[in-house]
Formats: sequence, structure tokens, C-alpha cells
Amino acid sequence: MDLNDVMKMLKDPQALQKQAQEAQARMAALSVVGVAGGGMVRMTMNGTMDLLNVEIAPEVIDPSDPGMLKDLLKAAHNDAVYRIREAMQADVARSMGPLAGLAGLGT
Repeated sequence: MDLNDVMKMLKDPQALQKQAQEAQARMAALSVVGVAGGGMVRMTMNGTMDLLNVEIAPEVIDPSDPGMLKDLLKAAHNDAVYRIREAMQADVARSMGPLAGLAGLGT
């Protein structure tokens, strides 16, 4: 996508809205797995940050140490969120081409 494409999109808000809706659909269809504890805790999330599944290996469930399980759950969640953000950035970079770097100028 070059500057002329961007100018065309700005002149056609419906096309811009359509492209945004397509990006949202791609993200909703995305499925990532966050892991912790060497794969003993796994969380599957989609691109809209919905939690789809949680898998916990029985050996990490220790009633005498609930803090460990909490830490593993948080770590798996954070890993999944990181993977979603990475996928979103890659999608934006693909759709914007060389202009993708301009998105961060205001931050």
C-alpha cells in the first residue's frame, strides 16, 4: 500500500470502514495459546481477548500452594495476550505495508 492508496482510502470512508471490519473479523478468527510452567498451564484466547479454553495439568494443582497456580494462570494469560498483540501488529503491518511504521509516530 502506497501513499496514493492511503489518500484513496481517506476519500472513501466506506472502503476504510470495510477494511476495518475485515481486520476485526480476522482478529476474531485468530486463536492463540498462552503457556506457562513448561506447558503445564495453557490458555486459548481469540483476537477479541475472549478466553476460549484453559488446560491445567493435574500435577500443578497443589492445595497447599494456591499461589503457584495463580502465578501460572497469570503467566499463561499474559503470554496469550502478548501473542495476540504480536498478531495484531503483524496484521496491521501487512495491511499498511511501508506506512505501518507511521502508526506509532504519535505515541
